[in-house]
Amino acid sequence: MFGRGGASPSFSGVIPARLQPVLDEVRPLAEAFAVAGYPLYLVGGIVRDLLLGRELGPEADIDLTTPARPDAIKVIVAPLVDAVWTQGERFGTIGVKVGTRTIEITTHRAESYAADSRKPEVSFGDDINEDLGRRDFTVNAMALRVPDPELIDPFGGAGDLAANRLRTPLSPEVSFTDDPLRMLRAARFIAGYGLEPEPDLVAAVRANAGRLEIVSAERIRDELDKLLVVPDPSAGLWFVVDTGLADHFLPELPAMRLEQDPIHHHKDVLAHTLAVVANTRPERIVRIAALLHDVGKPKTRSFGDGGVSFHHHEVVGARMARDRMQALKYKNDDVEAVRQLVYLHLRFHTYGMGWTDSAVRRFVRDAGPHLDDLIELTRCDCTTRNKRKADRLARRMDDLEERIKVLEAEEAVKALRPDLDGRQVMDHLGIGPGQHIGLALNFLLELRLDEGPLGEDEAFRRLDAWWAEEAR
Repeated sequence: MFGRGGASPSFSGVIPARLQPVLDEVRPLAEAFAVAGYPLYLVGGIVRDLLLGRELGPEADIDLTTPARPDAIKVIVAPLVDAVWTQGERFGTIGVKVGTRTIEITTHRAESYAADSRKPEVSFGDDINEDLGRRDFTVNAMALRVPDPELIDPFGGAGDLAANRLRTPLSPEVSFTDDPLRMLRAARFIAGYGLEPEPDLVAAVRANAGRLEIVSAERIRDELDKLLVVPDPSAGLWFVVDTGLADHFLPELPAMRLEQDPIHHHKDVLAHTLAVVANTRPERIVRIAALLHDVGKPKTRSFGDGGVSFHHHEVVGARMARDRMQALKYKNDDVEAVRQLVYLHLRFHTYGMGWTDSAVRRFVRDAGPHLDDLIELTRCDCTTRNKRKADRLARRMDDLEERIKVLEAEEAVKALRPDLDGRQVMDHLGIGPGQHIGLALNFLLELRLDEGPLGEDEAFRRLDAWWAEEAR
């Protein structure tokens, strides 16, 4: 650890080995800024992670800050970099490429949101301490002057890292007013770094949760994605529910806070959902699907002689997942992938009744490129503490996966196609392109799924029979 809050120690003697490659990498830039009369600082997440002993990977971005204005930054870096881009110039950021490394250099600044605006208002400054004071959390409000390292830590971020504490540099009300997205970002730091939020931070989030509505859907989506792919996002997801944040961007989440069986007080749907999310591998699509796989349960819950049921919740949930992801501006491919995973997540449970090869083929076909994600979601959806039941479900899934492998080896089931292609159908029937070709290919594909490979001769014979029936 480099030191406690308020201190700005210089490094004398041996520089920690993990620091040296970073210092060497930014040295040419730092020396050029010094010649021009400006200090340069590593800032934000890179300083935090270096303090934690995490290595900087070759593809990681580097953030720097300086009192130099954007026009001066462009002049200074021009002889030293391979590329420059200026999309963020109005916010004080100049991006550069040095070899394979992306570096962003930002003028010291302060930014805040007007009461009814989605756009931050930016002003430039000259003081590194003022710049750090406008950052989200103390653990990110540290800077390291380069090339000769000097830690700038006016708000005690190093001490907070050591104490696993999450605080804001200024009062949390000021910090969250400046940028309401920070309230959601807090969830990621709680989950990803094991930090405990201070009581005044939690109170401020509860009081200001409604301000999240002025933040663009795209920024919220991106922050949610970052939260979901930390190793275990559970603590962060509970935070967004308990503070009321989820009400303003993902209201389906708190709505799942109902018991599976209120008579016997079984685990509630939300607790089950967050357990499933934590069980799945930390990949974005499968984690989103895990988060949304049971969103249809509140709308489908009913009570009968057999207890509580959620009939067709996968159908309702697939529509709800699609609508919520569209509201959060996810790409169409992502929306369709998650919708399909939610829709299919219960299908495996009929496997115990016995599946034909045809049913296995359809399962693989319907899952498409997301078969591995569907299997992962289905396995992780089992959160029962009943070891015998869990073992039984695991064995059934093992058996299904083995059958899929056998069929793949025999038939390349993932790439199922009709035994004939469209050109063969047209030539054989003597017709041109049109609706009937699609219908014929669908007919042949259904035969392929039901019966396996037919061979061309048998496929032509079946096609003739189908075409004669169509003609009648």
